[in-house]
Amino acid sequence: MSGLVGKVKDTLSSVVANTGDLVGTTRDTAKKTVVESLQGASDVATAGLAAVSDVVDGGVQAVVGAGASISDGVVGLVEGAVEGAKTVGVDVTQAAAQAASVAVKSAAQVGGDVGTAAVAAVTGAIKVATDIGADSAQLAKDAVMAVLKTADEMGSQVGSSVRKALLSAASLPHDIIDALLGK
Repeated sequence: MSGLVGKVKDTLSSVVANTGDLVGTTRDTAKKTVVESLQGASDVATAGLAAVSDVVDGGVQAVVGAGASISDGVVGLVEGAVEGAKTVGVDVTQAAAQAASVAVKSAAQVGGDVGTAAVAAVTGAIKVATDIGADSAQLAKDAVMAVLKTADEMGSQVGSSVRKALLSAASLPHDIIDALLGK
């Protein structure tokens, strides 16, 4: 576990169970941690994506470990990680895809619901796009592609579970999801 993963996990573990605003708490912590971790970095693009990965990984571990809502936690983590990435000049489409991918992988590793994590990751990407003035359709597409690729790499059962969750989520843009899944 990298130092940043542990830092985020420790920080969020102490507040997640007692917060009334899980999305806001995870979003703010993720953004702050991404920005702070990149101060003085010579290669912000590479370091930025690594920071996004570590922050989302540690955050998912903390949320699941505390028994909090993985849905709310992942939405906030993706939003905050992408906002932080944008603040320091990292490409937001790459950051959204990275955050979504890591959310699914981390959820699986700690026994969280991967379908819920996938839907929440795409939801977070769409929400942050609106907040930062990015193309929500592009961020949604990139997040969907990332969670599908990650889920498929983890096995056909995980891939099937993620596809089913994405297709049945009322809150997601089904025109994009259907097109990506060939429906």
